[in-house]
Amino acid sequence: MILVTVRENEPFEKALRRFRRKVEREGIRKDIKKNSFYLKPGEKRRLKQRLAEKRRRKAMRRALKRAARTQSRPKPRS
Repeated sequence: MILVTVRENEPFEKALRRFRRKVEREGIRKDIKKNSFYLKPGEKRRLKQRLAEKRRRKAMRRALKRAARTQSRPKPRS
């Protein structure tokens, strides 16, 4: 359960922003979205595989970008 205490002389909008940040950090919206409809076990497995593939491709892209960046840097002279 998320609690946000509104401090004295604090605008409501600022407290609301803190509340939204806490909700996002806890993953509540993601959990509600995930459980809002039933997924068959096979569909759940395929979704999990697709997400794993997406993460793998993203990691590969980052690694390639990092490798390209380190190759293009000039070596420091001693």
